Amino acid sequence: MLDGKEVLIVEDDPVFSKIIASFLRHEGCVVREAENGLDGLKALREGIPDLLLSDLSMPVITGLEFVEEVSLEYPMLPVIVISGTGGMSDVAQALRFGVKDFLIKPIDDIMVVKSAILSVLEESDSCTTSDTDFSQQWFKVSQNAEQPLTEELKWHLDDLLDNPGSARDLLMGLMPEQDSQQGDWRLSYHSLQSADSNPVVLDYMWMMDGKMAFYMVDSGSAGKNGTATTLMIRAFFNEYLRSQDADERGFIHLVHQIEHAIKKSTYASPIRAMFGILNASDNQLDVLSAGLNAVVDGTGNAVIVKNDFLLGIDAASTQFQAIDLSGGSVRVSLSEVGLTSFSLDIQRLTA
Repeated sequence: MLDGKEVLIVEDDPVFSKIIASFLRHEGCVVREAENGLDGLKALREGIPDLLLSDLSMPVITGLEFVEEVSLEYPMLPVIVISGTGGMSDVAQALRFGVKDFLIKPIDDIMVVKSAILSVLEESDSCTTSDTDFSQQWFKVSQNAEQPLTEELKWHLDDLLDNPGSARDLLMGLMPEQDSQQGDWRLSYHSLQSADSNPVVLDYMWMMDGKMAFYMVDSGSAGKNGTATTLMIRAFFNEYLRSQDADERGFIHLVHQIEHAIKKSTYASPIRAMFGILNASDNQLDVLSAGLNAVVDGTGNAVIVKNDFLLGIDAASTQFQAIDLSGGSVRVSLSEVGLTSFSLDIQRLTA
């Protein structure tokens, strides 16, 4: 299955590099090696491989700098990064650059490397664009059939379950920029969260039609399955927005999909969440609560958005609540999330 595939390994540890290279050659790969990021860039200019395997801790230029440069110059090249358990913040940053997967040292079972490479190459071969998120590849949400728990996904989820600090660092590191602007609209969020528990996670996406979609998840509300459930929601959200426009009807279908996956899954649990769609042309924000309650203030008159049904327990049966934005701004402040303070501000900029 890997026969003839070309892999470039960029790794400053010669022993680790030789072990991986020897294994991949035995599997039929054509392997090239580089000991730092500069040599890796030179190797890429000589020929683009089918896959790049890169360490994040390297001399000369950091692994993050190297991965960022690769993402700009070779956006279609699938990349897997390698890091120690203490480098999860760097891993999250690399994933935001478009990296498709990561491996954590020490690697006790070398077959994990093969599994990760096969999965990434399979996803790369089936996609015509490079804008898929790592979570989409993990959870195979682009495939219509229900997928069993793969060995690679099980390894990742077990590792995150065994290392809650790393899991929290990953979720926090995947949070988007705190300030963002599209046209006349600006989004910002403010977060003060406990370092001892899983965080409230936000993600959003601006779209070309004057809309913006977002979700918020209280990852601590699903117990030990909080990290896996949050990452699965990320996968479905990204896949949905990659394939179609955001509207209320479509989002209800998205919530149905997520709830179905939660009910069928052995690694996900019902969780508190919220979804929202900004429609700039209509000056309206539509919000759907799935057990995550908020105070929404758009005109000076605060509105409580509340729903007792968690995501995974018939949240799709509820309706979106429309918030008027004719006043030009709105603040969504979460309530009842323990020691966490979290608010999202959406504002129309004036000339």
